Amino acid sequence: MAVMPPVVLTIAGFDPSSGAGITADIKTIAAHECYGIACITALTVQSTQGVRRVEAVDAQIIAETLQELILDLPVETVHIGMLGNEQVIRTVADFLERIHPPHVVLDPILKSSSGADLLDAAGMHLMIQRLLPLAEVTTPNLDEAGILAKLSVTNLDEMREAAARLHLMGAANVVITGGHLEKAIDLLSFAGPRGTETEVFKADRQRSNCTHGTGCAFATALACHLAHGRGLPEAVLLAKAYVSAAIANAYPVGQGVGPVNHLFRMSQQRRPSAVVSEAEPAHSRK
Repeated sequence: MAVMPPVVLTIAGFDPSSGAGITADIKTIAAHECYGIACITALTVQSTQGVRRVEAVDAQIIAETLQELILDLPVETVHIGMLGNEQVIRTVADFLERIHPPHVVLDPILKSSSGADLLDAAGMHLMIQRLLPLAEVTTPNLDEAGILAKLSVTNLDEMREAAARLHLMGAANVVITGGHLEKAIDLLSFAGPRGTETEVFKADRQRSNCTHGTGCAFATALACHLAHGRGLPEAVLLAKAYVSAAIANAYPVGQGVGPVNHLFRMSQQRRPSAVVSEAEPAHSRK
């Protein structure tokens, strides 16, 4: 009998075009040799051309789903994506406080890539208050980091400042993804033995129209590597390399911004993607 792989629970919205959200997460989890289970927080009307409508799932259904799953399966890592509203955030926070999973990855989704609002101000406030301190690592993109930290984030120095502010707000470890910069740079700020340490991950920016779902793919891949027992810097490096390769191996889908190829490893023809990591000097957290 085969050995059971690590179980990764994704709590997120449903994207019917499968570029992001639950179905994309399940593809990513499978690609990383984990077993994916899911709790849908919201239904969306969307395609590669953008989000048209969002309808949150009843919080009681979410609570019952999470309880049923945790009673049946040994969850190693919880990945949190789109939550949609304050009631759902409260339900998820209550669940995490009750079960204390080994790993929690929070992808603080505030807007869609097409610009639609996916979380209101009350929900964002509760996310900061309840979920941020419960997550092992939080993975905002530049815009999300700027909104959460209340400053403009357009370069590496501003990424460092935003990460420092997020630590003060309760975040244990932070990855700010900068895929939209001229040089695709991600910043990891984490608690090391000598205080807060930072590490920079660089890759060439790919000129591609198949970038829908990159944030979901990165956060979910990171969750999988943590489930496999890898340390945070290695997990970030491998997750970034996965997303880079998923973009490089993508193919056109739909008439808008196409998704990355989550399952590119199933193909015999793979394009290499180079990602480098640069450790930075440690500094004590004030």
